[in-house]
Amino acid sequence: MPQTPRLEVGDKAPAFSLPDADGNTVKLSDYKGRRVIVYFYPAASTPGCTKQACDFRDSHSELNGAGLDVIGISPTSRPSSPSSATSRS
Repeated sequence: MPQTPRLEVGDKAPAFSLPDADGNTVKLSDYKGRRVIVYFYPAASTPGCTKQACDFRDSHSELNGAGLDVIGISPTSRPSSPSSATSRS
């Protein structure tokens, strides 16, 4: 798989479509017209990743009130999938 360039803060994210923890498809295009925070974490349910996810969860009301949605992506969230997404909107 070819590597894509590293994104910087404020860069437009490439289109993606991934299954969430429940097997539903999450697409970036579902958030068209919204501001989205996309964060990546290497392994679900590890202490560092759990803290990061909890920080977003704990700030959910404030972020959502500012018009921001949060999408977390991990290659290990669902063992049957190569990668998956979780979203909070």
